[in-house]
Amino acid sequence: MYNDPITHATLGDQAASGARRYRRVIDAHMHWYPQEFVNLMIKKGPAHGAQMGEDKNGNPVVLSVPDCTQTSVMRKTMTNLDDIIKDMQKRKCDTYALSMTNPLVYWAPAGFGLELCAAHNDACVAAHNKHPDKFYGCIILPMQDVKLAAQELERMAKFPCMRAVFIAEHILGKNLHEKEFWPIYERAEGLGLAIELTNLYPTGPERMKDYFMINTLGNPQEAGYAAMSLICGGVMDAFPKLEVFLPHAGGTWPWLVGRLDLARHVSKELSHMKKSGYDYLRRFHYDLITHDAKIMRNLIDLVGVDRIVAGTDFPQGMSVKQPVDFVESIPGLTHQEREMILCDNPARLLGIKTSL
Repeated sequence: MYNDPITHATLGDQAASGARRYRRVIDAHMHWYPQEFVNLMIKKGPAHGAQMGEDKNGNPVVLSVPDCTQTSVMRKTMTNLDDIIKDMQKRKCDTYALSMTNPLVYWAPAGFGLELCAAHNDACVAAHNKHPDKFYGCIILPMQDVKLAAQELERMAKFPCMRAVFIAEHILGKNLHEKEFWPIYERAEGLGLAIELTNLYPTGPERMKDYFMINTLGNPQEAGYAAMSLICGGVMDAFPKLEVFLPHAGGTWPWLVGRLDLARHVSKELSHMKKSGYDYLRRFHYDLITHDAKIMRNLIDLVGVDRIVAGTDFPQGMSVKQPVDFVESIPGLTHQEREMILCDNPARLLGIKTSL
């Protein structure tokens, strides 16, 4: 039986009284383009294979980089902290975990990739220092060179405001279970830093060129690839304390767990797996990006409310614009469960306080 329904009258009374409904609303999956990163792309990007331009509003645009399939509009509203804070207030959020979006840095020669990572990471620290209650950072790494990635991870781990390691769901087409990436997982686990995953240039773009399939299908499928890779490739077993955040509410992964479980008994390629697929459902954290309250309810029933983290992909076009409103629309949640999703779970994942 579902409990504690929230009514429009209740919400109106709370809004009129000025009372806070939740302690600290944290969006753990939010994107920005630091000005330092933008400047580097404009100044040095073309010499390293990036084609740069501008849109009609004067926003810098990454028209192409090697191995990319999408343009990247570095909107000024994703760069200016004052604009970001204004959006935060409109969205009823208190705190963001800042992270990069495409083009990321894997396309670049390793040295320039490290330079781009440092620009982003240092900007996260500066944003936190200026607004310590509002911003924390995710560490981006030049994963095309794991030694340089490990070097940058050690440098940034010294800053307490950097609370996760941000990695794409494939590295230049390589799946995440490849052993060359394991030193990063091992060190992240040792440091108590979660791995936050993100989609980047989905596989098979030639089949998704029509009808916006690159986003409606491609991006969620990437989360499925990543989860299967980490599970079947032994990463989740090798690093039992490693926390992994999946965007797009886990994409295809949660809904294919039964197929994985059957496949263990059918395919010799999975004969090494000793655990049920269902044993791995709760090894991941899942964000809010289903765009359907009933599907979100089904995911909660499948993985548990404590594994759902307020994360929205804001301000991208397919983001959850109002996370509080969306969580309040999910059928049958108690106030405590809503607060878990909006406050407690992201705070636990990122290792920050649940209150301001």
